[in-house]
Amino acid sequence: RRPGEPPLIKGWLPFFGMTMKFQKDPLGFIRTLQKKYGDIFTVLLGGKYITFILDPFQYQLLTKYHKKLTFKKITEKFSVKVFSIKILENSEDLNHELHSSYQFLQGKSLDIILEDMLQNIKQTFEVLLKSTKWNTEQMLTFCCSVVFETTFTTIYGNVPTGERKAFISELRDNILKFDDKFPYLVSDIPIELLRDVKSMREKLIKCMTPEKLAKIPGTSKVVQRRQEILEKYYGLKDLNIGAHHFALLWASIANTIPVMFWAMYYVLRHPEAADALHDEIDHLLQSTGQKKGSGIFIHLTREQLDSLVCLESIVFEALRLSSYSSTIRFVEEDFTLNLETGDCCLRKGDFVALFPPAIHGDPEVFESPEEFRFDRFMEDGKKKTTFYKRGKKLKFYLIPFGFGANKCPGRFFAVMEIKLLLLVLLTCFDLELIENKSVKLKYTRLLFGIQHPNSDILFRYKAKY
Repeated sequence: RRPGEPPLIKGWLPFFGMTMKFQKDPLGFIRTLQKKYGDIFTVLLGGKYITFILDPFQYQLLTKYHKKLTFKKITEKFSVKVFSIKILENSEDLNHELHSSYQFLQGKSLDIILEDMLQNIKQTFEVLLKSTKWNTEQMLTFCCSVVFETTFTTIYGNVPTGERKAFISELRDNILKFDDKFPYLVSDIPIELLRDVKSMREKLIKCMTPEKLAKIPGTSKVVQRRQEILEKYYGLKDLNIGAHHFALLWASIANTIPVMFWAMYYVLRHPEAADALHDEIDHLLQSTGQKKGSGIFIHLTREQLDSLVCLESIVFEALRLSSYSSTIRFVEEDFTLNLETGDCCLRKGDFVALFPPAIHGDPEVFESPEEFRFDRFMEDGKKKTTFYKRGKKLKFYLIPFGFGANKCPGRFFAVMEIKLLLLVLLTCFDLELIENKSVKLKYTRLLFGIQHPNSDILFRYKAKY
């Protein structure tokens, strides 16, 4: 540690530093350090020196110093290491153009996506809706299946009926096997040591080449636009295009699946949440002249979906409890952060991170933060957006999708999908947990997204008459 730098916690293990303590109880570990060292300190984790900024009123420093605290090197390394994407010399121009394509995942474009998604959900549930007997499944396995099929068909188009089941199942199983190795891929373990991961990745990239995707009708605008941009930079038959499409598909399901699991799990574990949600959905269906039942399918607009404040509160609460996605930046040069509490020197080559669980689990911001409360983001029947710390209103109180200009571009798509799937499940099916066990977070994706459950749980469902 040099003069003026934050307190440094290295531990006694070379390279690994404090990794094991961090993985055992991430929030408890960070809180202990916060009590001892304050809101800013540096920790050695897996060979990387990461400076944590925990004061939510200082988060905007990442935007203020965006030229010295950058995201580019992190994403480039991530793209090469995880998805085998070749970085071009003019990658900045390519990234800028690709980023512009995400306009088709927000605003008015979501109206079209919602209509497509509802049709795809109907098709996904078609077989399940025909059976009035109880079906038993593992909840995470079920969520993997419905989220993957809904996401793929909405973004990449509808696979012809005869091939749909086999194609979707094989692609889903392969991408989930790949995702299972994701924590190792983002570490510094060479892919060659991860058994068949490299060959699996090559297989997935070849599945997503322009030639293969051209055979699937109904591709979304975002994929069409990305395809045009990628062809311009790489050339039509370059496998890098397949790698980019594979990365987009992975990004579209990797966090949505566990959020869907947690939302379902909490609703079924808390009857008061299920009752409130049923009431809200019933009220909407009655006001729009629609009925409940297995033979009837729901039609609604994005405005109507957004009006379901209880549904949104449940999704946000599931995100609050399960998100360990950190906003990380690379320190480009030695420089001094000007904090309200005094100056702080940062070292070139280190990383700076915001750690959302520190605010998501703060009892001053969220009363009894370890509890699931379905109405936490509701107040007087409306959306609650005002939360306080030290008597001051917080601008950032829920940050599962990152921060600033690098926020997840698919966040509106993901939240809409989880809302629609929950709404359809509760409207068209009777749902019950079979096992009465408490499922906890499995801390294998720390600093990267939504944590998976430490075990699956059995539930049953049947179509309503």
